[in-house]
Amino acid sequence: MDDLRLGLLLNAVSPAVGGVLVRGEKGTAKSTAVRALSALLPPVAVVPGCRFSCDPQAPDGACPDGPHPAAPGTERPARMVELPVGASEDRLAGALDIERALSEGKKAFEPGLLAEAHRGVLYVDEVNLLHDHLVDLLLDAAAMGASYVEREGVSVRHASRFLLVGTMNPEEGELRPQLLDRFGLTVEVSASREPELRVEVVRRRLAHDDDPAGFAARWAAEESALRARIAAARALLPSVVLDDRSLRRIAAVCAAFEVDGMRADIVMARTATALAAWAGRTDVREEDVRQAALLALPHRRRRNPFDAPGLDEEKLDRTLEEFGGDDEPDPGPGGPDDPGDGPDGSGGGDGGDGGNGDGTDDGRTDDGGAPGGDTAPERSPGGPDDGGAAESPGGRPDGAGEPAGEPSATAGDEPAGEDRPFTGGDGPGQRAVGAADPFRTRVLSVPGLGEGAAGRRSRARTRHGRTTGARRPRGALTKLHLAATVRAAAPYQRARGRAGSGLLVHRDDLREAVREGREGNLVLFLVDASGSMAARRRMSAVKGAVLSLLLDAYQRRDKVGLVTFRGTGAELVLPPTSSVDAAAARLESLPTGGRTPLAAGLLRAREVLRVERLRDASRRPLLVVVTDGRATAARSAGAGGRGGTGDGARAGRAADPFTPVARAAHLLAAEGTASVVVDCESGPVRLGLAGELARRLGAEAVTLEELRADSVAGLVRGVRGTRRAPSARHTGQRPGPAAQTTGTTNTTGRAA
Repeated sequence: MDDLRLGLLLNAVSPAVGGVLVRGEKGTAKSTAVRALSALLPPVAVVPGCRFSCDPQAPDGACPDGPHPAAPGTERPARMVELPVGASEDRLAGALDIERALSEGKKAFEPGLLAEAHRGVLYVDEVNLLHDHLVDLLLDAAAMGASYVEREGVSVRHASRFLLVGTMNPEEGELRPQLLDRFGLTVEVSASREPELRVEVVRRRLAHDDDPAGFAARWAAEESALRARIAAARALLPSVVLDDRSLRRIAAVCAAFEVDGMRADIVMARTATALAAWAGRTDVREEDVRQAALLALPHRRRRNPFDAPGLDEEKLDRTLEEFGGDDEPDPGPGGPDDPGDGPDGSGGGDGGDGGNGDGTDDGRTDDGGAPGGDTAPERSPGGPDDGGAAESPGGRPDGAGEPAGEPSATAGDEPAGEDRPFTGGDGPGQRAVGAADPFRTRVLSVPGLGEGAAGRRSRARTRHGRTTGARRPRGALTKLHLAATVRAAAPYQRARGRAGSGLLVHRDDLREAVREGREGNLVLFLVDASGSMAARRRMSAVKGAVLSLLLDAYQRRDKVGLVTFRGTGAELVLPPTSSVDAAAARLESLPTGGRTPLAAGLLRAREVLRVERLRDASRRPLLVVVTDGRATAARSAGAGGRGGTGDGARAGRAADPFTPVARAAHLLAAEGTASVVVDCESGPVRLGLAGELARRLGAEAVTLEELRADSVAGLVRGVRGTRRAPSARHTGQRPGPAAQTTGTTNTTGRAA
């Protein structure tokens, strides 16, 4: 936890660093560590009675509780305010009393969490699950240092400057890039694999549970020393000098890693200054710049969600060495900046161990043994990744010879164990092939007006968006429709005895706005991974298209899932998720080979969609079936290999194998599942089985020739877009390129 402790302590020393994002697996005490920070922060001086924590030395002139007279302030502990993922907009930003504002003309304002967090810490657990409208409010407050609440001409503004700290499990999805960039630092945490350390963790936890007060008392002295060190570093911070050489190093590192914008340079400068103050120095050294880069750049160098966070430390050392040459003659006590003067004779730029901690040890103060006292921990923020992800920034393999060829190298433990070649009855499966390069998809949307989860894809009735109408409030009034309210109250003003200028408004007059925004959808891919689909070009293009939709889903807050079928059954390789990192790893490790249990795949997809409807009935799904349509029975006898699969499919069309396929397709169509079939059949003689499957599903069929890396996205757009007349329904014949989805009863019913 050295990186996590250091990142939190640096923000305690200099809140201008901009907060910390803590990424890591579940059960690693991320939240426990963050909550412990509040006890170490110095007290805050506030104006007595001010609900917005104004500083008595410089009160906010626009404070809703102001103006404040000149008077001595009072001290209170620094606050750590927690923002629940499911909080409402009113709870975060505050709420206006609409009735009093309209009838009395008074701004009766109830402060929210942004006001409580002013001059303190705002902590968001599972920040990657935060709703978009709350993220927008956080971004505005973080950018302007103030929170604005505006409703129908009534406006309230108050200061809101806080330290933003968030924790997240990357398996549950990524952050929007705008919010990700607002975190000054990022750290990666993982549970130790050393038994002795794990034993000590368990021992301390049990001791705390047995006697919480006694446990806290045993650590009170060290905690007090740490609190004093933070105060001393804060006092020293204004005296730290950031010279031009250090600034050039910072600029060179940010340019070398091609980070966007200038915020990274500013954060690195502030972090390096805080590191020097934390070490008890007034000069910024090379090891401070290096450590600042390891904390401030990993989450900013990601070019797209498929890139794993982390830095190439060898590249970092080379850059620092190239732009730090003028420092070699600088004597300095003990030569902390000299690569050859470290305790081990190694330094920060020799490309050996990267100099983690060597130069820093020389620069430590005498109290470096205090908890969190290491100036530069020996583990980088990307420690769990061991720098492996940084060596290929694109994160995408070229095909054969990549880790995707090893089925065991998956991102998780659920389906990963089954991502191995089949050996029973069907011969060994082929090794996994790499995906084609991801691409930017066109805007995809489901027709009609839904009411699903907030997102950025299809039209839906939401709590946020443009106003399209008015209605009586359902529960507490949150979005007033002023014109409709005035129209409802106007006819009764004389009867109510109105004498002044105020409008007499009763609760029955209030109208809330009906708003139209965007929702997220569920795209479930059903991919044939049998022997007849084993051609590398086919699977590479399919994987590339799925990865592209995952990238689009990340940006538009969709869910994407993947079901594959081969051998004797079907498996859910990727449960519906928004985590593009986990999805990319699962797809890369997907091998092919074996028989074609198409019916089992359809039934598995139906079960997945059924479960998802129970979890979220308002999220509209789209099923994309990628297959050549050939189906084999679980125990059918064939000629073996690919030929056996083909023979079984031919027999199945007329007899047994296709019968369960037709039944499964009928069940999906009867439930109104919007579907599309990608026909992967090739060769001079085509059986048209994929077209027959599309007819049974009430879906569109597209030939393999149309399946390019950029055509699946267009295909989804087609099925989500305009619908053709039922006469265009496919009848087993290969459709033309311009064919659109048909079957308005089955397909459009639920999709709309």
